Amino acid sequence: MSIKDNTPVLVGCGQITQKIDNPKDAKNPIELMRDSSLKAFEDSTIESLEDKIDTVTTVRFIFDSGGGRRPPFSIYSNPPQSLANSLGVNDAKTFNGPSGGNTPQYLINILAEMITKGETEVALLSGAECFSSMRKASKLGIKTGWGEDAGGERIDLGFEKPGGTENEMKHGIIFPINVYPLFENAIRGNKNHSIEKHLDYLGEMFEPFTKVASQNSNSWFPTYRSAKEISTPNEGNRFVGFPYTKYMNAIMEVDQSASLIIVSEKKANEYSVPKSKRIYLHGCADINEVWNVTERPDLHKSKAIRLMGEKALSMAKWNIDEIDFFDLYSCFPSMVELGREALDIPETISKPLTVTGGLPFFGGAGNNYVSHSIATMMEKLRENNNSKGLCTSNGWYATKHGIGLYSNIPYEGNWKREEPKNYQKIIDDLDRPDVDEDPSGNATIETYTVANGRDGPQMGIVIGRIDVNNKRFIAISNDEKTLEIMMTEECLNRDCIVSRNSEGLNIFSI
Repeated sequence: MSIKDNTPVLVGCGQITQKIDNPKDAKNPIELMRDSSLKAFEDSTIESLEDKIDTVTTVRFIFDSGGGRRPPFSIYSNPPQSLANSLGVNDAKTFNGPSGGNTPQYLINILAEMITKGETEVALLSGAECFSSMRKASKLGIKTGWGEDAGGERIDLGFEKPGGTENEMKHGIIFPINVYPLFENAIRGNKNHSIEKHLDYLGEMFEPFTKVASQNSNSWFPTYRSAKEISTPNEGNRFVGFPYTKYMNAIMEVDQSASLIIVSEKKANEYSVPKSKRIYLHGCADINEVWNVTERPDLHKSKAIRLMGEKALSMAKWNIDEIDFFDLYSCFPSMVELGREALDIPETISKPLTVTGGLPFFGGAGNNYVSHSIATMMEKLRENNNSKGLCTSNGWYATKHGIGLYSNIPYEGNWKREEPKNYQKIIDDLDRPDVDEDPSGNATIETYTVANGRDGPQMGIVIGRIDVNNKRFIAISNDEKTLEIMMTEECLNRDCIVSRNSEGLNIFSI
């Protein structure tokens, strides 16, 4: 067996879930990251690890994401430096990740590559979200006082870009709860399911997720729910973005943190890390879908995830049938379905598609959920010799994707990550529909959703095609009768009329 000294290996993981009724008692995000990091330190078995870390990388907080839309709380100027200071880590390089739920895997892939190039040898990756405590504080009018200027040079990795065009955003593509249901109804149409049949199907898909969550001590909602309980709308499980009930939506209001330690094989040997602790990244890839939703060739499947999976499996020299454990990103059911279809995972597979319990049940820890899925995957693989695991990640609206293939089987040979821009071009060069931002006339609905509030339907959103030129459009409606039809009748492939109103909004009528 030939394991190169510069092979990247994960050797430590730690997770924290904070459930606090009074936000005055809550630890802030840096404190949560410190606590989960200390757990990862202990898990690695490396003594005085704070003196050995040369790189500290953090996942961008959700309240520091999204084009500058921030709540009235202080913001940390340099989170990785604040974390390093809290741990007594000195003279480390510090990096902060970009917005998006794909970020943890993206950062692991980058750190692994840095290790192979000799740019780092011992790295800490940490993230936290305190959205639950923040929301509670906001409702009570409490100022948390969180935030500090830690000094030092903060280097932001990746790039920041709005999740959609101005036209898309003013027609509802701004909140994920409005967007993923658009994919869901497109998937339903491709399956030729009725609304009722598809609701049952979604409940059956997510029931095993709740079972896993119920057995995970870090879950925000460790509660088993039956398929019928998940799929049946009622007062406690209302529709949110039709056809999704409340139980099908990621839960952002959590306080959770996870940290990971990644080192070179040389350092793992030098620090006598037990072989049983070592988890190797055998394959990885990062890719973006056609960025703007209305320009995507298909709304029911993902060519980007398929290509990303092919690249990672080729790097690992694995095939999908070898995978023992999965954690498919699960902010909404459509994300699981897009991943499963693209990776050729059979619908009939008996293995759970999550190791954590998924974002609606374990907790959708903002940008940092995948740090938890990787940490939990490490624990699963350690418990099962010669096993293999797959984690996917996702940002914006099924837009930014990452994948990691993990195993306790050592990686042999030269570890090399393919430069993502080499295959990104394949997606960027795809033919895409022309979008009419000022549509008028008879049209056909491709997919749709209805955004619901606590008191019922509020806004209908459709993506469709203009009959005369087949151009793609997006439009909305607030008409009560139209919303009633959309909630009770089949609207896929249905005729509609679209026009632009005096306020510059595209309005449709059925």
